[in-house]
Amino acid sequence: MNVKTKGQLGCGCEECLRESKEDSLRHSLSRVNEYKALASPSLIALSSGDPILTAFQLSWELRNLAFAEPECKSEYLELRKQCQQFAVDLLHQSRTSEELAIILNHDPDKPSYEVGEQMTLARLELAITYKQKKFVAHPNIQQLLAALWYEGVPGFRRKSSIRKFFIISKVGLLFPLYCLVYMVAPETYLGKIVRKPFMKFLIHAFSYIFFIIILMLDSQRADEQFTEFFLSDDVQKDHGRAKEQRGNPPTILEYIIFFYVIGFICEGIREIYKEGIRSYLMNLWSFIDCTRNILYCLVFALRVIAYIEQKKEIANDPSKAFIPREEWEAFDPQLVAEGLFAAANIFSALKLVHLFSINPYLGPLQISLGRMVIDIVKFFFIYMLVLFAFACGLNQLLWYFSDLERKRCYHLNGEAADWKNERDACIKWRGFANVFETSQSLFWASFGLVNLENFELTGIKSYTRFWGLLMFGSYSVINIIVLLNLLIAMMSNTYAIIDDHSDTEWKFARTKLWMRYFEEAATLPPPFNIIPTPKMFLKTFGLREKDKLRKISAERRNMEEKERDYRYSSVVRALV
Repeated sequence: MNVKTKGQLGCGCEECLRESKEDSLRHSLSRVNEYKALASPSLIALSSGDPILTAFQLSWELRNLAFAEPECKSEYLELRKQCQQFAVDLLHQSRTSEELAIILNHDPDKPSYEVGEQMTLARLELAITYKQKKFVAHPNIQQLLAALWYEGVPGFRRKSSIRKFFIISKVGLLFPLYCLVYMVAPETYLGKIVRKPFMKFLIHAFSYIFFIIILMLDSQRADEQFTEFFLSDDVQKDHGRAKEQRGNPPTILEYIIFFYVIGFICEGIREIYKEGIRSYLMNLWSFIDCTRNILYCLVFALRVIAYIEQKKEIANDPSKAFIPREEWEAFDPQLVAEGLFAAANIFSALKLVHLFSINPYLGPLQISLGRMVIDIVKFFFIYMLVLFAFACGLNQLLWYFSDLERKRCYHLNGEAADWKNERDACIKWRGFANVFETSQSLFWASFGLVNLENFELTGIKSYTRFWGLLMFGSYSVINIIVLLNLLIAMMSNTYAIIDDHSDTEWKFARTKLWMRYFEEAATLPPPFNIIPTPKMFLKTFGLREKDKLRKISAERRNMEEKERDYRYSSVVRALV
């Protein structure tokens, strides 16, 4: 069944252009009526050779139409729900696990699924791509996925909490050993266990938690504390001076972080190669990963630049080997690197929220948090417009008096700030010096950190002060009373929507997380994935047994394709 219609939105054929020009309303209504006919469950069931795929494609097209043509949005969304429900109803008719497996593993480009083989779940991946949430969250699918998920740890869900904690703790403590065993002997019993989805998830999770622990130790300067406890006073003195050195070499902890980041980058490249850059960046967590990796790469580059510059300076003037940090340039490469490193650490820690999807209690909260971030982004555009408008007005009104405060502050020889005698002036002059500084003042005013004393500027007249306070008061009313309550209402509405469909939303998000670990690839977590293994060489040169079996004749391939299509068609006919 072809879901493309003559009246499809965006069609540039002469007939559509002519009809739209003659009567745009009639043309739009005819498109709606065409899709009403196409979305009929009876028509899909009778005319389509693959009704499930047709329902997926049609529902996705209706979703795009709903956003592209908001005048008929409600009609298109209703038809989309109808298509989604039709796919769910078909799935509900499956009677055995074998039928369900044939449906979920059907892939027109690959051989048919045989009982006992590794499930590819190609049709389920397609359902996730088309956002068929009810289909994915169906009890039949969830039961099958749960059985696959805990395959490596049979009976895990029936064990007591203490036994579960013991199993998880054992994997957490021994995950490096599991990785090493898989690298050396992937076909052993323990190596095969590592490939199981739940074990793979635990190993990846604990590897990432270990990375976070390394970041925490590095941020708390654990190497310095180690020096203070275990090394001599002379070594401590040299180490203390080294802290003041610009472009100092990386520590052991920073080397570990470096190898982890290389592993993250390799993991990201593999996902981009598999999914495509567009699909990769459309995922919020993948976008966070990409941002984190870019920040770490910039940190490494700036640290190298700082190291090279420092070596050159020492060669020219040995006295510059150790310079107190407070005497460095404001935009010294190492200072910039430290700022980016702090931001990257925040993104790294936030990634832990992604693991909450596995939990039935924290999962819905994690989904609500993600949706609220979208609300904040939408709210941010309105807020920035209001902020910029008032910043321009206040800056135009008070810039002259801010400049007088600046002159009071920097009256010493060499334009040095007189913090001892003119502390208030040194603080106040920045508040309204330019549009950027004024915007910052208004932003922090939302949190009560700017008071009316900031308007008591040198030389300001009562009339000017009145207008400044009036603008500031108007901004406070609009921002705090109107916009802030608007944001709260948006977030409350989002949470209510998620809460009404919390079970479906959580199961859909959990399935997306599970699917990453059902794949055979990416068994090893960073940084173990950057180490070449015998399996990698065998796979590269196609020497594995499964790679040899793929090189079959064209005749046999045709027979497998016919068998695949026949088995799938038989199951679909039984469902219909």
